[in-house]
Amino acid sequence: MQLTGAQIVIECLKEQGVDTVFGYPGGAILNVYDELYKHSHEIKHVLTSHEQGASHAADGYARTTGRVGVCFATSGPGATNLVTGIATAYMDSVPMVAITCNVGVSLLGKDSFQEIDIAGITTPITKHNFIVKDITKLAGTIRRAFRIAQKGRPGPVLVDIPKDVTSNKTEFKPVDVEQEQQSTEEITDEAVERAVKMIGKSKKPYLFVGGGAVISGASRELLEFVEKVQLPVADSLMGKGAFDGNHELYTGMLGMHGTKTSNYGVSECDLLIAVGVRFSDRVTGNARKFAKNAKILQFDIDPAEINKNIITDAHIIGDIKDILARLNQELEQQEHQEWIAKIMEYKEKYPLKYADAGLSGPYIIEEIYRQTGGDAIMVTEVGQHQMWAAQYYKYKQPRTLISSGGLGTMGYGLGAAIGAQMANPHKQVINIAGDGCFRMNMNEIATAVREKLPLIQVVVNNHVLGMVRQWQTLFYEQHYSATVLNDSVDFVKLAEAMGATAYRANTREEFAEAFAKAMDSDMPVLIDCMIDSDDKVWPMVAPGNAISEAFDEGDINNR
Repeated sequence: MQLTGAQIVIECLKEQGVDTVFGYPGGAILNVYDELYKHSHEIKHVLTSHEQGASHAADGYARTTGRVGVCFATSGPGATNLVTGIATAYMDSVPMVAITCNVGVSLLGKDSFQEIDIAGITTPITKHNFIVKDITKLAGTIRRAFRIAQKGRPGPVLVDIPKDVTSNKTEFKPVDVEQEQQSTEEITDEAVERAVKMIGKSKKPYLFVGGGAVISGASRELLEFVEKVQLPVADSLMGKGAFDGNHELYTGMLGMHGTKTSNYGVSECDLLIAVGVRFSDRVTGNARKFAKNAKILQFDIDPAEINKNIITDAHIIGDIKDILARLNQELEQQEHQEWIAKIMEYKEKYPLKYADAGLSGPYIIEEIYRQTGGDAIMVTEVGQHQMWAAQYYKYKQPRTLISSGGLGTMGYGLGAAIGAQMANPHKQVINIAGDGCFRMNMNEIATAVREKLPLIQVVVNNHVLGMVRQWQTLFYEQHYSATVLNDSVDFVKLAEAMGATAYRANTREEFAEAFAKAMDSDMPVLIDCMIDSDDKVWPMVAPGNAISEAFDEGDINNR
């Protein structure tokens, strides 16, 4: 059948099972939006307040479901406004397809109105991107974009379509799209055998789990592996929920703001088993001193991550779920009672702790955990509140902490929370923001209100850029350059002006009451929480130091 390019775009989205698209229209993409209007009963379009919000919403949708998130933008500034969201998805291996439309083919390269080389701009931050100048190649390109976004290590793909291609016609043949299967062909018997021998010889093994285990859906296999090998477990920010945060062998996050238990344990272990991690500098601290007593055994689907930041002694390339399943078949039951007892002593001696009076970030997170029973989808911006959300909320399931890890994108959270809530209408979605981050995307409250989303926006308001101020306090002689937000912005009034319900909390009791009301609401609720400007995230590892040198406020006072 003969279809226009715009019709082909919509038909290809339907083939892929896309039910929600986030975007913002404009002149170059009007043909696609006109066709989308005719299929609104099949594909829901969420009009965000800003294109960056659309990209973050597609990201949040993808992270909570494992499916490809889709966003639309027009040419020029519309397309460039997606860039930060695309880069965020790229750093955290999130499957996304961004569809932009450009000026007509004859106008390309002539500095035409709202023309931009978005394919060139996004080349370093996508798995692949395309500009489709020939309508006969459009359907095949879109299908290929979805395959690339999902296959192997996931990531974003951009498809740029000139406007005349969306109006031209060609023959279109629908296809049945098969679910993309992750490849396990690189898992060799030799690699599995070597790993089994290394694990069997270890007296003090430790497991470090990251986002790859979440993406793979390997939680069941991971639990079986841990209980068979009997070893303590630390995770990265991206790995939260892959292993139950309530399990007795779980010791907390590893790295700059990891627990002392995890940092000390990894520094003392004789075998570190790294599962779906990329050894970020925020995890390793001084790489030359990282796990220096241990052999490193790494499992990852991406060969590029092997020996990139930390040199391994052995590795297995493949899907994490399949790697662990193979190992669970080969491994015999093990015991490491003495080693685990030592780690449990650390766990008892070095618990996470905070002031027992006054409203604070850690209290807010723990109260949210108490009221939700650990069953919410937690979304965060970036900064102190992000670390408190990682430390004090116990994640029982994967895909329940949604946060910008690799890029550290302030302004990410509210858009991502909208995507998460659209994908999970029966779950409670909560976005945790600092007041600095919230300023960057608070316009998306209007989107949440328009869509009648029951998400809760918590603003941890210390009137400063908290994490930067913490560094200025500890390492820059308290030179608070450009980090004090001493203006009169009233987030409660702003939220109410956009149609949301809003509360202000100055005490623990006020927050608990406000949050309980928010949980009963079927519309967006904002809670503005006033905390001290000098509250800090503890423990911490100073830049350039080993993670074994983690310190907290007590260590500073005892010097």
